[in-house]
Amino acid sequence: MYQGTHAYNMRLPVIPEVGIVSSSRSNPGWPPPRLRAQFMLGLRDAVPALIATGTWGLVSGIAIVKSGISEALATFMTLAVYAGSAQLTSLPLINDGVPLWLIFAAGFVVNMRFLIFGAALQPYFRHLSWPRRLGVGFFSTDIGFVLFMGRYGDSRRRADPRHLWYYLGVIGPGWFAWNICSIVGIYLAGVIPASWSLEFAAVLALLSVVIPLVSTKPVAICIVASAAVAWLGQGLPLRLGLLAAVIAGIVAGVVSEFAGRRMERA
Repeated sequence: MYQGTHAYNMRLPVIPEVGIVSSSRSNPGWPPPRLRAQFMLGLRDAVPALIATGTWGLVSGIAIVKSGISEALATFMTLAVYAGSAQLTSLPLINDGVPLWLIFAAGFVVNMRFLIFGAALQPYFRHLSWPRRLGVGFFSTDIGFVLFMGRYGDSRRRADPRHLWYYLGVIGPGWFAWNICSIVGIYLAGVIPASWSLEFAAVLALLSVVIPLVSTKPVAICIVASAAVAWLGQGLPLRLGLLAAVIAGIVAGVVSEFAGRRMERA
């Protein structure tokens, strides 16, 4: 009697385990609720930035067509080159007929800040395979990096799946907003007058996203330093002023944070 009851009880856990395995196999790739919650959290954080992203994409699409590139080629460019600053940097070089290597060099210099962003994100995504990391890197943006580090920059956990799903929730909507608005700008460039000054509107939209993120002294010092260096470096070739501004902002922010911690310990 005892042995029979014991054997029956030992079989009980087998039934729910089989159900779980079959359920997960029937929904391959479907994340559990806690990861879906992280994706929705990232989506919620990214929504305020979509206006700035869409405006910047609209301006870039208009600029591409007005530079003389056909609408079909402009559409291909905005889908293949997910980088507005690199697009705007390459346009005058393309019009001037400079060598192709120089155009690529200019785009590389402008986007060199993503090497810094990638180095900062590497501890969070190093558990992923190379193809997946490259995919995440392609869809990364400045705003996505700022939002992610603002929420998980102080996290001591690494290789946490929640980080990836939150980041996907942040960068996914931005890709759609950028490309949709950029394509709209491409096909409406002929009817939008230059007097609208959409470039200035894009800057204002970006500022509306950045200013609320200034919540600490190191962040404020970082923005002031990068803005000053960007203004002073406007005349540098190949948009080197942008790269110098990124480096100056990071250095100023790190130095300010270390100085603040040292004062607290003293």
